[in-house]
Amino acid sequence: MCVVSSSTNIAYLTGFHGSAGLFVQSAEGDCLVLDGRYATVATEAGARGDMASVSVVTTETTYEAALAEVIGGTGATRIVFEADHVTVSLLKRWQAAVPGDFQGHTSLVEPLRLIKDSHEIAVFRRAGAALAGVAARLAEWVREGRSERQVAADINLGLSRAGFTRPAFDTIVASGPNSAHPHAHPGDRRLSGGDLVVLDFGGVLDGYCVDLTRMAAVGRPGDEAAGIFRAVRKAQQAALDVMCAGVATSAVDGAARQVLDAEGFGAAFVHGTGHGLGLEVHEAPRLSRLSPPDERLRAGMVCTVEPGAYVPGVGGARLEDDVLVTDTGIEVLTAGPRDLLTV
Repeated sequence: MCVVSSSTNIAYLTGFHGSAGLFVQSAEGDCLVLDGRYATVATEAGARGDMASVSVVTTETTYEAALAEVIGGTGATRIVFEADHVTVSLLKRWQAAVPGDFQGHTSLVEPLRLIKDSHEIAVFRRAGAALAGVAARLAEWVREGRSERQVAADINLGLSRAGFTRPAFDTIVASGPNSAHPHAHPGDRRLSGGDLVVLDFGGVLDGYCVDLTRMAAVGRPGDEAAGIFRAVRKAQQAALDVMCAGVATSAVDGAARQVLDAEGFGAAFVHGTGHGLGLEVHEAPRLSRLSPPDERLRAGMVCTVEPGAYVPGVGGARLEDDVLVTDTGIEVLTAGPRDLLTV
């Protein structure tokens, strides 16, 4: 008996998208435990063929009581659950309601999500092209005197008009000294001459997340700021050049890091080179110096490639594209200009 409680993993396994629910898999069959908010939606989705063929059990009380009823009907005594997603308090409630041996397992479903199938790849191709289309309009929105918040609002509107359901994360627009903060939040600072501007945004299309970062400069940046961008541009290309199936994920990070070390910005590279994409914007694999040495790229993986360098008081730069690993190399899903946009 297996109980899946992560809403993202439930969506992957069944096609049901909701904020609550349990997926229960047993020898007797698969069922989806939902409350009254979602039962009709799930039933209709199943009738349209938008959801896997599972029985829907509706609870009128608590999920613990429904789980006890479902498991009791199977006679199962060993219950496997997602240790990564179940809190201590939730486990105690399950144990109080359901007799049996609960066994937590890490990464129960996530490894299945690593390799994208043909349907997922088709979604990613559409999403990558749409995101690149939004990036092509940055010159309309990034201008001296506008606030970071105004530019971010234009990007978010652009994402909506491009067909994305929602942003994949809070859009980052970081200018001047703020660009030295990797995850800065857009504020009221107005773009000024000489600024580097980090523009990091993404969208969700048919449930899947894409993510892209481009760089702009307001007028002519200072020599040091321009040097940061050039180094990051070289580092990203070095990482892309080594990517293919079979290459260690840490080697991709190493290629970018070697360039930034040689350019004098090694200490300014404070995060990994990339991460996986899927139903969540941050998934396995991680392209990092902390990646397991035996973790390797495989055909069907979709990853970001996003080295960066951040110098307090001067500014920072990051370039990011989404990449599909193929049998013969890579396919850049967010193809488009990566040069510094000067406005």
